[in-house]
Amino acid sequence: MGSLVSEINELKSEIRAFADARDWAIFHTPKNLSMAVAGEAGELVSEFQWLTAEESKKENLDAEKLNDIKMEIADVALYLFRLSDVLDVDLAEVMREKMKINEERF
Repeated sequence: MGSLVSEINELKSEIRAFADARDWAIFHTPKNLSMAVAGEAGELVSEFQWLTAEESKKENLDAEKLNDIKMEIADVALYLFRLSDVLDVDLAEVMREKMKINEERF
């Protein structure tokens, strides 16, 4: 369990350093970051647009398409990690909390 937490914290630090080096803190408000998450999620969705469920499976994607999807997943994750850092949210903790809620609901 500690490994996930340390990995998340390390990534958040790297993303923060990247943003700080570019003086992006002024732009990285929770509102703007949440909008960026939504925009990148839309780009991820567009990678699957018009594919059938079968075509969207990993084994049916060519290397270029799979790479494009991976990059969009990374974009979504980067903005989510940055948002969690700006709001001081412990991602590992809230993800486990949400999974527990889901276990009880479903």
